[in-house]
Amino acid sequence: MDRLARLLCLSLLLALAACTSLPSAINPRDDALTNYGVAIRWSEFADALEFVDPAVREQQALSDLERERFKQIQVTGYEVKRRIGAADGTVEQIVEIRLISKNTQVERIITDHQRWRWDAASKQFWLVSGLPDFTAQ
Repeated sequence: MDRLARLLCLSLLLALAACTSLPSAINPRDDALTNYGVAIRWSEFADALEFVDPAVREQQALSDLERERFKQIQVTGYEVKRRIGAADGTVEQIVEIRLISKNTQVERIITDHQRWRWDAASKQFWLVSGLPDFTAQ
């Protein structure tokens, strides 16, 4: 029995060591798109804003009114409908976002057309289309 337990422990250690040497299954594009989607899905708009291209963030700085509007929204669904990658490294993504106004408790659905670009210098994808327009009908 002692020999079987040792063999089992050795097998588990070898399996664990093999897992750590495998390359990551997540690539930078999938990582960025997934993490951004999670931030939007959980209504963490400050976190989602960190995925927006810094130049776009500077050009389209959020007003205090826009920041207050985000506080009145609860996202209830985030579903990627289509994703198209181009040869130049850009990604176009169409997402359906379901949200509820905390004031009215009415659910709406908006379609967000996202455009992402690869930045070789920072080695990450940036959202160049900005945050979703939650005022759209």
